[in-house]
This record gives sequence, C-alpha cells and structure tokens, in this order.
Amino acid sequence: MLKRKMEGALNEQINKELYSAYLYLSMSAYSEHIGLPGFANWFMIQYKEEVDHAMKIYNYINDQGGQVKLKAIDEPTAEFKDALDMFQKTLEHEQFITKSINELVDLGIKEKDHATQIFLQWFVTEQIEEEKNDNDILAKLKLAGDKGSGLFMIDKELAARVYTPIQTSAE
Repeated sequence: MLKRKMEGALNEQINKELYSAYLYLSMSAYSEHIGLPGFANWFMIQYKEEVDHAMKIYNYINDQGGQVKLKAIDEPTAEFKDALDMFQKTLEHEQFITKSINELVDLGIKEKDHATQIFLQWFVTEQIEEEKNDNDILAKLKLAGDKGSGLFMIDKELAARVYTPIQTSAE
C-alpha cells in the first residue's frame, strides 16, 4: 500500500517521464526536418522508452493500490541550433530525471517504503545507462563536428538503433 506522499511523488514522475517522451518526439521531428533520419530514429526510440518508463510507474501505482492522477504535459522545445545542441539538452534533461529518481529513492527511505525502493532500483540503473549513452554521442559529435561526413557517419550509426520494449508490469 502506497503512502499518499509517495503516491503523489510517483504521479509527478509519470508526468516527468511523459514530458521526456514529448521532448524526444519533438527532437525526432526536428531531426527529420533538418535531414537527419538516423537522429530522428534515435529520438523516436527514446520517445517510446520514456512512454514505457511512465507506464512502468503507472502500473506500479495501480498494483500497489494507489491512484494514478495524470497532469498536463508542458510544451517541449521545437527548435534547436544543431545536433550537438539537441544532445546537450538531452544530457541535461536526463540529469534532471536522474535527480528526480534519486529524490524518489530518498523519499522511499524516509517513508520506510521498501517495496518502492526496490522498484526504483530499475530506474536508478536505467539512468546510469541513459547518461552514458548521451555522453558517448556527445563525445562523437564534438569530435566529428556538426557538419559534413562526420555527422553523416553518426547519423548512420543512430539509424541502426532498434526499439526493444521493456516489461512495464509485474506480470
């Protein structure tokens, strides 16, 4: 059984995850617009993963006898300077999400909510991977530059990414 404070915080996290999805969908659209289909693919997969993250929390709240309360999703940025700018913003956003997940874990400890602490460990591990991936791509973009054959090679690499759905419920 979720305590009200934890239920509210998890509902806030659903909103953050859905905003993340919306942000990455915007980045996918922008990438497509500027002729970077590989980047568009990478961000589209990010979009799908963020929806999965939101649904994982959604299902957990329901499984724990809580009530999901959805909130409005803010409008994401739609214009970016270049591919490097998108990935700098992506890393900053993922660092914000990492901080939010860590605060949820801290709340679980404070509330002595062991089940939620265990549940959130998946997200802690996921955020380590998210930030590493963003840093790796940023490093490549800084080396290759934001124009020409280097950018084309990175675009081609990002086009190969494949979506793998995560398990969003305990079933």
